[in-house]
Amino acid sequence: MQKINREVLLEKAVALLESNTVSCVLGWRAGEFDYDVTPFVFTDAADLKANFVWNDFCGANFSKYLVAKTRKHEGKILVFLKPCDTYSFNQLLTEHRFDRERVYVVGVPCEGMADINRVKSIAGDGISKIEFEADAMAVSTLYEDAPIRVSYADALSERCKNCKSKKHVAYDELLGDAGDVIDSNRFDEVEALEKMTPDERFAFWQKELSRCIRCNACRDACPACTCEKCVFDNPASSLENKAPANSFEEKMFHIIRAFHVAGRCTDCGECSRVCPQNIPLHLLNRKFIKDINEFYGEYQAGAEVGSRAPLIDYTLGDLEPGEVFDRGDR
Repeated sequence: MQKINREVLLEKAVALLESNTVSCVLGWRAGEFDYDVTPFVFTDAADLKANFVWNDFCGANFSKYLVAKTRKHEGKILVFLKPCDTYSFNQLLTEHRFDRERVYVVGVPCEGMADINRVKSIAGDGISKIEFEADAMAVSTLYEDAPIRVSYADALSERCKNCKSKKHVAYDELLGDAGDVIDSNRFDEVEALEKMTPDERFAFWQKELSRCIRCNACRDACPACTCEKCVFDNPASSLENKAPANSFEEKMFHIIRAFHVAGRCTDCGECSRVCPQNIPLHLLNRKFIKDINEFYGEYQAGAEVGSRAPLIDYTLGDLEPGEVFDRGDR
């Protein structure tokens, strides 16, 4: 799926590191499996050349990592950002979460990232090796004699099927074109939920959220969740981080988190990507985005540094509560 190969990114990273333009490189390193790609900070060119990875499973949004990494590492950090990542990058700058001068952004084109769960649904479990070919992956498993071919179209993650933009809105240097905002069907599933009766919607979310194990992966990966002290870690809040004691508590965790990121969520899809229970958490955030667009006019968080979200920018023409209730059951 990628238009750009590992060697191009590696050459750029090594050149910037060896010229001391940057002191370290935030990139990817091989994990235990071919699809288990791990974010890693390289400080040595030899290590970078030997272990840098770039493939269709490098889907992590690196913008969130910069909050902690700019505090830990001296000098300037090189980070590779896909178009969707740059929106989160701008939103974090708007919220003053890190120093822009500490980061060197190289924008990389992206035609979509793979979802390992989609791959497993076709090839099965026990994946031992994945080879990337021109138009498909050759997936070897412990249970089949020959590799199973999985097309990139079938492996494409949900957020990439409904990509909102191929445009880089922040970068110091581009590898390829800046890209464009594209048409998206990302609100189709939200509209399907809106057409349900209240009881049907409740049953849908009851089923989905009941699988939550409160691992906090969604919160930890979310670029909009950067509070120094999260309300769910505050013992005085009655919401302290713990396994859900009842169905009400497990729902409130996600509902409160969705309200906390409303107007700031860039729809990067990290929450759903990292969820071990495959809960479609992005749909909660997309519902808020869709409503904000309808109530206040179209707004894309992170499109520009310093832009004020409608929810924090009061105007005399703001929506009145009665107008919301007139929408009926939605």
